Amino acid sequence: MPHDLPHPFPFSGGWRGRLGRGLLPFPHPVTKVAPNAHLRGSWPSRAGRGAGTSKLSPSQLYLGVVLAAVVIVTGCFSYYQEAKSSKIMDSFKNMVPQQALVVREGEKIQINAEEVVVGDLVEVKGGDRVPADLRIISSHGCKVDNSSLTGESEPQTRSPEFTHENPLETRNICFFSTNCVEGTARGIVIATGDRTVMGRIATLASGLEVGRTPIAMEIEHFIQLITGVAVFLGVSFFVLSLILGYSWLEAVIFLIGIIVANVPEGLLATVTVCLTLTAKRMARKNCLVKNLEAVETLGSTSTICSDKTGTLTQNRMTVAHMWFDNQIHEADTTEDQSGATFDKRSPTWTALSRIAGLCNRAVFKAGQENISVSKRDTAGDASESALLKCIELSCGSVRKMRDRNPKVAEIPFNSTNKYQLSIHEREDSPQSHVLVMKGAPERILDRCSTILVQGKEIPLDKEMQDAFQNAYMELGGLGERVLGFCQLNLPSGKFPRGFKFDTDELNFPTEKLCFVGLMSMIDPPRAAVPDAVGKCRSAGIKVIMVTGDHPITAKAIAKGVGIISEGNETVEDIAARLNIPVSQVNPREAKACVVHGSDLKDMTSEQLDEILRNHTEIVFARTSPQQKLIIVEGCQRQGAIVAVTGDGVNDSPALKKADIGIAMGISGSDVSKQAADMILLDDNFASIVTGVEEGRLIFDNLKKSIAYTLTSNIPEITPFLLFIIANIPLPLGTVTILCIDLGTDMVPAISLAYEAAESDIMKRQPRNPQTDKLVNERLISMAYGQIGMIQALGGFFTYFVILAENGFLPSRLLGIRLDWDDRSMNDLEDSYGQEWVSGAMRMAAWAREGSSVLAGVVRGPMGAGGMAVWCPGLTEHRKHAALGTCPRSHAAPSAPAPDLRAAEGGGVHVPHGLLRQHRGGAVGRPHHLQDPPQLGLPAGHEEQDSDFWAPGGDGAGGLSVLLPRHGRGPPHVPAQGHLVVLRLPLQPPHLHLR
Repeated sequence: MPHDLPHPFPFSGGWRGRLGRGLLPFPHPVTKVAPNAHLRGSWPSRAGRGAGTSKLSPSQLYLGVVLAAVVIVTGCFSYYQEAKSSKIMDSFKNMVPQQALVVREGEKIQINAEEVVVGDLVEVKGGDRVPADLRIISSHGCKVDNSSLTGESEPQTRSPEFTHENPLETRNICFFSTNCVEGTARGIVIATGDRTVMGRIATLASGLEVGRTPIAMEIEHFIQLITGVAVFLGVSFFVLSLILGYSWLEAVIFLIGIIVANVPEGLLATVTVCLTLTAKRMARKNCLVKNLEAVETLGSTSTICSDKTGTLTQNRMTVAHMWFDNQIHEADTTEDQSGATFDKRSPTWTALSRIAGLCNRAVFKAGQENISVSKRDTAGDASESALLKCIELSCGSVRKMRDRNPKVAEIPFNSTNKYQLSIHEREDSPQSHVLVMKGAPERILDRCSTILVQGKEIPLDKEMQDAFQNAYMELGGLGERVLGFCQLNLPSGKFPRGFKFDTDELNFPTEKLCFVGLMSMIDPPRAAVPDAVGKCRSAGIKVIMVTGDHPITAKAIAKGVGIISEGNETVEDIAARLNIPVSQVNPREAKACVVHGSDLKDMTSEQLDEILRNHTEIVFARTSPQQKLIIVEGCQRQGAIVAVTGDGVNDSPALKKADIGIAMGISGSDVSKQAADMILLDDNFASIVTGVEEGRLIFDNLKKSIAYTLTSNIPEITPFLLFIIANIPLPLGTVTILCIDLGTDMVPAISLAYEAAESDIMKRQPRNPQTDKLVNERLISMAYGQIGMIQALGGFFTYFVILAENGFLPSRLLGIRLDWDDRSMNDLEDSYGQEWVSGAMRMAAWAREGSSVLAGVVRGPMGAGGMAVWCPGLTEHRKHAALGTCPRSHAAPSAPAPDLRAAEGGGVHVPHGLLRQHRGGAVGRPHHLQDPPQLGLPAGHEEQDSDFWAPGGDGAGGLSVLLPRHGRGPPHVPAQGHLVVLRLPLQPPHLHLR
């Protein structure tokens, strides 16, 4: 169909395409580990015995599941983020009018807007949305609202006259999707669909390549660094393990273990949660963040390209100044307009306010009595609405004024006469009429012969004309729209009540009127903007105004909000001060610069770069959407992180191209909101300063979180290194590493997101993405070389001390890895010659793994300075495993009963895993039980794991008891036999050591 717009953000394959992009390209090395995690379960029982096993360990299956879950959750998040951006096209389609009135074959017919084609004759009237780009052939008082396209607050007159070469400025073109606010017009369709100005904006947005956010690049840089380190260490020790004689499967397991230890699996969750917390804080301050990464981007911003209308200004025309009694009076332009800034007792002001209220077609919409005047909606022209609100606030109800002075005749404003005239019955004279007129000041003055000063008419002589010109030039130089007002009291004898005034033949005078005064209007700056601009400047952020409005108006607003500082001059200001041509002024002498869109069109990229580089205060006026895009790209070429604010359709390409786009929540169009990364819910530019502070804070806090997270890498990697090189029992397993990274490390790291900002955070210069990295040499040195090494040394100290306390001195640990991990090993001797069974060693491994997680929990709240402890003690092992039992409350399975063997001399040999004496006995030699016939054990018989069971305490002090399995063992083991085993140094009388 003709009105189908191009999709500005096309996605191939719909949800399938987004799913593929969401799940495949993860910047996380954990994806390489997940498919191989199950290999960790295939651990050879003994390298030299050929007794390898391929049985899959459940714990390693859990490892793979956890890693895969991290990948899937990340993918779902990416899919959700990308799917949201596809809503932008829906906003464009919502702007397409539903119906259009066309003239075909001499008949007016109502058709769907999609069916309008080039060459159709279309009629539009007040309240209609223009269905296509039209060339006007006839009009009657037609005005259109182009604010969403050009940024002009004032409705623009449409007429058949060609007035400007720029299509956006000429009066004989109506643009697709703009609104006709009053009058009627006929036009020929010259463009539809993507060939319209609106369609070209949509196409412009669709063709943009959106760059990565600074935080995404920082995370990618960090992950590449960590991946490089992990792969280098993994491959190095893979080769080293092969050289040392390990099997290829063991070498692969070492490779995976080192990579897992290096990968900060909780990083993505930590970053996401930190950004989300900040986004919630910003939402409470009226900043809605659509893209979480935009939070940090705003903190990195070095240049803000801001639209004028609706962003820096209130997007409503307001009376700013008045000239009467030969004086300029300042009106109240605050957002509530609560103050009175001039003397209202002057009779001239009474006459001026009456003209402004009566010669005015604007009215308040119904049902707004409880709303403040300045915030009420009006029906009518923006300038007349400004006059209406001003008079309502100053003089009371305008409706009552009009009721007391009923209108009897009117000539609407038109571009030919440039004035509006109305005749009213006078309330102060029962039989008289008053003619009131407003319009272009010079046209009004030409029709006047007298001027009202202090309530008295005096001749309009040369002195008063000069005073008028000076006031007119001064107000116009402020970028304000100026209107002139005059009146004439019609004589009652010639124009009695009931007189038929003919507005076509003009049977009443329109010359020799009495000039009353001037009133000027402007879209005033928001109250908080000047302070916000000042804070941006102190934070090292350059604020550039980019608007479609007139250069004089743009310059006036820029000076009002501080974008152009007081005392800084443009080349035009310098030329005027020195009374020389502008061409003779060196542009580099001017710190401020106002660039017209027509000049920008002829500039090369180098010339634009020179302006951006050499001027600190810049205003671009009369710019097109394409030119806004060029300005953003020029700033990015300078290495700046660019934020763009805007509320109109014309801002959407620049919003999309910028590093961060910021739309207005109240006055912003749906298209601009969808294209933006952040929405200011209160339309307040000052909220950006809050966002900048939060963005800088989150970068600082992320740096702290990552530094804290990295400190655990050294304590996690060094156990693997000693495991491989020194062949000691593995102090820290792969699953435990994941538990520490995803559990004990994550919560303290996230808590750092609540850190308060430093006092000078908004006095620092913006972060340089090229030099100020999230992870730099200083951070790595602190995390790895200092805190990490302290934790590693503390962990090894605890590891060796605890094992030495349990019988394994450091020298004994060297080279026993294979025996320690061999499940068939039941006679591993410690440093004292005592033997350990495999079940006891497995209990030690479980206790060691659980204690590592517990140590991480304790270490986390104590900060990065705490030590990571791998083996905080085998207390549970010594308490239960050495007694051959495990508490029923433990999730781990009960330890098997110890292996009892007949010893030489008829005694029973008790391995160290079953019984150990600290004092009161000879340590370092086997212990034997006397009188083996009590148990009915023949010499040389080896009991199996299933021959004894542990029912728990015997009721006397919680002493553990080993009992035969009542017939489930060998038949010659009597059921009544029992052995009481106590924890030494308690020594029962019937338990003898020899």
